[in-house]
Amino acid sequence: MSKTEKGDSPKKHKLQNEWTLWFVENDPERSWEDMLRKIDTFGTVEDFWNLYFRIDPPSKLKKGCDYMVFKKNIPPMWEDPANRQGGRWAVYIQKGHKTDLDIIWLDVLLCLIGEVCENYDHICGAFVRIRKKIDKISIWTKDDKDAEAIQEIGRKLREVVRFKSSHILQYQAHIKEQHILKIN
Repeated sequence: MSKTEKGDSPKKHKLQNEWTLWFVENDPERSWEDMLRKIDTFGTVEDFWNLYFRIDPPSKLKKGCDYMVFKKNIPPMWEDPANRQGGRWAVYIQKGHKTDLDIIWLDVLLCLIGEVCENYDHICGAFVRIRKKIDKISIWTKDDKDAEAIQEIGRKLREVVRFKSSHILQYQAHIKEQHILKIN
């Protein structure tokens, strides 16, 4: 990078949104809010890469740990108003496929911060969950009723993320609504 004429710091490349990295180490004795730890917030390409290379990749996390990257001021909880009416695209990765896990997580992060989807404003953030039998990466959306936006996000993820043919990408609403029949 080049420095400015006055010898100032190199120019940083601003992202459209600021993003926050969260971490959870599961402890059944504690509430979700108590386990949730904010690691850092970034708003430039350079700050993203600085943070990315300071943390362990998902494949090095212990069972029961999660990373979450969400737009600043949107906590990674489905109960939050920004997430409550939404859902998530999810892919499950078998244990023993550590390289796949790390590659897919990086691709998802780059999709988020690079806003590659037309409907990027519908995306709230992403999770990677490390569990005993299977790991999961999910991309959270804000409105599970906007079928067009959901479909476009799913198609774009399938196009740009390095999924293998065995990886199934599926969408699920955060809250399953009970349908009420109204008679007028």
